[in-house]
Order: sequence, then C-alpha cells, then structure tokens
Amino acid sequence: MAKLFEVSQIKSVNVIELYLPDEMDSVEFDKLNESMLHLFDGRSAEPWVLDMAQTAYIGSAVLGLMVNIRQHVKTAQGKLIICCLSKTLLEIFRASALDRLFTIAKSRQEAMKLL
Repeated sequence: MAKLFEVSQIKSVNVIELYLPDEMDSVEFDKLNESMLHLFDGRSAEPWVLDMAQTAYIGSAVLGLMVNIRQHVKTAQGKLIICCLSKTLLEIFRASALDRLFTIAKSRQEAMKLL
C-alpha cells in the first residue's frame, strides 16, 4: 500500500502531509482512519497543520475523518489549520460548508503564522 501521509515537526507544530489517491477502497480508508486518529492520541492539544498540497481530491469518508480529527483537537483545546487546498478541494470544502468549520490557510507558511 502506498504511503498516505507523512508527519513531521517544525518547531512545536506537527505537520501532516496527506498523499491521498483519487480513489480509496474501504480497506485503505480504514487503515488511514485508524492511523490518522492514532496520531492524535494524547497529542490533540498540540498545534497541527494539515498540508493538502499533494492531494487533488477527497471523498465524503475523508471529509468525515477530517471532521473527527478537528473534534479531537478542538475538545483538547489544540489548534488545527488546513493549508494548500487545490481549487477543487476548496470548492468541495465550500460546498459542504466545511470552510466555516476549519481555519484554512493558502500556504504552509501562512498556517504556521496563524498558529
């Protein structure tokens, strides 16, 4: 299975780069869901940047995962900023009103400044 995301740390900020294919089967999604949520175990209160530069499309299941991640972080009083959304992804976020739920930055540099 291809690598779906990579986590790094820049200063005190956790950066998750997503590498999602245009289509995912349920087994791939379940692995992504479990491993992504595991990242936040005991670390939800930390600052997080979700970099979407390498992702062209996401379906409803991934949008649901992102809402779950946001809830974990918000409950722990952490911060989560999404950055580098393509024009298509930004339209998906707007169409599903998720642009009101998430702080969205144009670039990773802008996201880091917002944290």
